[in-house]
Amino acid sequence: MISQSIKVACSNCNLRELCMPLGLNSAEMQRIDEVVSQRKKISKGDRLFRSGDKFNALFAIRTGFFKTCISSEDGRDQVTGFQMAGEIMGLDGIVSDHHTCDAIALEDAEVCVMPFEHIEELSREINALQHHVHKIMSREIVREHGVMLLLGSMRAEERLAAFLLNLVQRLHARGFSQSELVLRMTREEIGSYLGLKLETVSRTFSKFAEDGLVEVKQRHVRILNPDALKTLVNNPSCQTP
Repeated sequence: MISQSIKVACSNCNLRELCMPLGLNSAEMQRIDEVVSQRKKISKGDRLFRSGDKFNALFAIRTGFFKTCISSEDGRDQVTGFQMAGEIMGLDGIVSDHHTCDAIALEDAEVCVMPFEHIEELSREINALQHHVHKIMSREIVREHGVMLLLGSMRAEERLAAFLLNLVQRLHARGFSQSELVLRMTREEIGSYLGLKLETVSRTFSKFAEDGLVEVKQRHVRILNPDALKTLVNNPSCQTP
């Protein structure tokens, strides 16, 4: 179920430093509050948007976790990314005015709706906002390059190590533990994202546990030896997918 929520304000949000530019004055913040004024709640398993939907807004994740995926020719879903609180979704729709992937909630979630037409208009008036939008787009390009490198040149152990390090790094930036995380996605979804079979993902997790790199209890993962994981990742840029 997707439902509209009450009027909200970025100025009162504890995630604004993650999805909004820093250093805005009160007048600029008020202008943004007028544009980003609605939230949507999305239940676990529901889609925020589908491939082919008309693009009209970006979405800042306030709570919850999402995956983006595209359907392959044989009908299977290919996971293209995982997104968490403080991150922006919907950039895929800018180029053609239609979304090119599905965005699915991996748990009950809430997003702030950012009408793109208004964001573009406001960006022309507030330089910091324009710069921030460009940074978000650039980050997405860097992420895609990182994924290509990950899939093209790394072994299964390196891919999973890079994935875990990146995930815990992003969670730590949001105030969570530097060494513990709960996986919102299944091993099958991790495999789809990393270009690995489910059996390979499970086997690699088991090997990491046997080698004392991680402790795994169902979806709860504790990183015991982050330095050993980092040595598996030959190129530091691979930690940005």
